[in-house]
Amino acid sequence: MEVVLGIFPVLLFLAFLFLLDSFKLVLKKYLLLALMWGMASALTAYFVNSVLLEHAGIKFSILSRFIAPANEEILKSLFVFLIIYKKRVGFLIDAAIYGFAVGAGFALVENIFYLHANEDPNLLIWIIRGFGTALMHGGCTSLVSLLLIGSKSRDRYNLAHIGLALVSAYIIHSGFNHFYINPVLQTLGIIVILPLLFILIFRSNEKQLQDWLEIEFQSEVELLNMINKGRFLSTRSGEYLASLKSRFSGEIMMDMYCFIQIYLELSIKAKRNVLLKESGFPAIIEEDMENKLMELKQLRKQIGKTGELTLSPLIRMNYRDLWKLNSLR
Repeated sequence: MEVVLGIFPVLLFLAFLFLLDSFKLVLKKYLLLALMWGMASALTAYFVNSVLLEHAGIKFSILSRFIAPANEEILKSLFVFLIIYKKRVGFLIDAAIYGFAVGAGFALVENIFYLHANEDPNLLIWIIRGFGTALMHGGCTSLVSLLLIGSKSRDRYNLAHIGLALVSAYIIHSGFNHFYINPVLQTLGIIVILPLLFILIFRSNEKQLQDWLEIEFQSEVELLNMINKGRFLSTRSGEYLASLKSRFSGEIMMDMYCFIQIYLELSIKAKRNVLLKESGFPAIIEEDMENKLMELKQLRKQIGKTGELTLSPLIRMNYRDLWKLNSLR
């Protein structure tokens, strides 16, 4: 019974979050990697904290309330930094799930260690460990993921925002370990507040996703259709591109035109795949997709930063757009 109470609540909550993701943005491979990262983080944190206790002369109360929360949140958050760097997460939904998966993996190992070290059969302790501590670990890493991907999407991803995300998780974790509130009440609060919070975040983000798909998708299809029909120059976008002739060479102008065309093709296909996943169908990956992505990358390099900034009124290449293209691999 102790094992069930200590391990299964956090896994059930992770499954609950996975089912909430109607757009199926989360990749099972990365979900498994997140769980494994959390487990490895727990083992690393256990080693570091043990060394601090045995050799640094730090009291357990000081370690658990102030030092361990910092070590653990940093270790868990490294996975979040990795998937953002690799552009494997684009929206709050998938960021929250990956973050919670890391925390779930951490909590699983931590509760197994606790089970071996503590033979107290008191079920209340295991209810608090399973529904309180475990969900707290997942919630804290999810919070870091949400704050970081939010700042990345708004092009405000810097040391200040990274620090704010980590400090926010640290305050919650440290406050939980201080037990300012009765542990039972803390656990009840987490059980009630955490699911409601995630449901609100997911609903808000799904609306954002719908707007992103419907508005951008329609405009991109119309623009690509005009390009394919040879009527691009009659559009406002075409007029804008034509107005740049005096600023760029003919070769760069041709590269810009090709860049716009290939970008639109890939962007439409990426959004198509998101819609297919939402409807329960597998994504379509064409055989020449990697070549198209490489060609787009080469064209982006040829037009340079100046050309890219000049084209920003027509197409954007922010973090979410790069994630969108990266999802086609």
